[in-house]
Amino acid sequence: MERFAEKLETDAAMKVWSVHDFCQRYRLCEDEERRLTSLFGMFATARELLNNAQRTPKWR
Repeated sequence: MERFAEKLETDAAMKVWSVHDFCQRYRLCEDEERRLTSLFGMFATARELLNNAQRTPKWR
């Protein structure tokens, strides 16, 4: 059971996203989309995008 769960986690993390689609889904601003695009290009894995996306708090 543990190995199966680990495999599911790694498969989801390795899914390749379009940076534009990722930014739309997580409601990131255009500046952040530009930063991620310059960092990774047009496509990146979910893990890379989630670990590098910066989102400013709404209350600031």
